[in-house]
Amino acid sequence: MQTKDAIRKRVWSLMEEEHVSRFPGARGRIPNFMGAEVCARFLAQWPTWQRARVLKVNPDSPQRAVRQRALEEGKTLYMAVPRLSDIKPFIELDPKALKVSHFAASSIKGASLCGRRVLLEEVKKIDLIVCGSVAVNRQGARVGKGGGYSDLEYALLREEEKVGATTPIVTTVHGFQVLTEPIPMTEHDIPLNALVTPEGWVPLRPRRGKPKGIYWEQLDEEKIQAIPVLQWKRNMRGARLQ
Repeated sequence: MQTKDAIRKRVWSLMEEEHVSRFPGARGRIPNFMGAEVCARFLAQWPTWQRARVLKVNPDSPQRAVRQRALEEGKTLYMAVPRLSDIKPFIELDPKALKVSHFAASSIKGASLCGRRVLLEEVKKIDLIVCGSVAVNRQGARVGKGGGYSDLEYALLREEEKVGATTPIVTTVHGFQVLTEPIPMTEHDIPLNALVTPEGWVPLRPRRGKPKGIYWEQLDEEKIQAIPVLQWKRNMRGARLQ
């Protein structure tokens, strides 16, 4: 089984060689890809999407069309503050309160300007999570860009009971990002319930359960110090244990 880092490098190279990656490129990020807007249209046909009123969507370029569509359909949208660098780690976008177009609000810059930064406790209960991926397989495993932020965001929301074991997680990817091989997974990695490509959406049966919260023993001190809400959570946890 290849390491996650090896899988990332291979997929980034493949997308570049096949000319399916778009600005700002594939390597080192959640890769933007040809057909991302088609994925958003297919995702909108999924009954789970249609029932959802509150979504959390990653802020990366290939999922911008997903964010725009959610706002156009009147869904409340949460995006993480980049690198969770604020004690208020999520941006809330209420389509009823927007004073700019849905397209403008769906960008990282637009969301930061017109959205409302909220504390964990202020986040509404989330019906559906859309995450970005570098690679996925049909067993529900995924590889992100390597920072671990999608997993941490889920863990923070899980501990606040804003998401649960049955909250669906879906990703939109190009077909070249869907692998047939195993992908290494640990207990803090989020599994997928469905994936969407420009060819359609595919329900999955993940082999792992969703993380139950923050796995503190797997976090290094540098990561904790870089994320204010983790510092706060650890302090609160320490106070409860005293």
